[in-house]
Amino acid sequence: MKKFILIGSFIFSFSYGFTQNTPSNQVDITKLLKFTNDNYDMGKIKFGKTIEYTVDIQNISNYNISLDNVMAGCGCTTPKFTKDQMLTPGAHANVVLGFNGTAMGPFSKSATLFFSGNLTKTVSFHGEGVQ
Repeated sequence: MKKFILIGSFIFSFSYGFTQNTPSNQVDITKLLKFTNDNYDMGKIKFGKTIEYTVDIQNISNYNISLDNVMAGCGCTTPKFTKDQMLTPGAHANVVLGFNGTAMGPFSKSATLFFSGNLTKTVSFHGEGVQ
C-alpha cells in the first residue's frame, strides 16, 4: 500500500510540474509568439499567377514551443513549413503560404497554425485577382 501511495504521489508531482512548465491555450498566444505578416495584403494579382509570402514567427517567451502543423483554409492555399519545429526562446520559424491565383476580384484566405500546449493562431491574407 505504501508503494502504491508513493508511486501515485510521484506521478502527480511529475504531471503537475510538467503542466507548470508548458504554456496552455488559456494564455494569450501574442505574449508567447510574435507574428510578422499574419494579416498580409497581396495587393493586385494577375489571374492564374501563383504567389507566396512568408509568415515569420518568433518565440518571445521563456518556453520551448513547437510548430506542430499548419492547415490551409482551402485547396488554393499551400503551406510550407517544418513539422514539429522546436522554437527555443528567441528562435524564429517561417511558414510560407502559397496561393494559386485562381480568384477574380477581392479574396480573403486563411490558415491555422498549431503549436504545442494546444496553442493556435489563424493567419490570413487578402488581395484582388485581376485580368
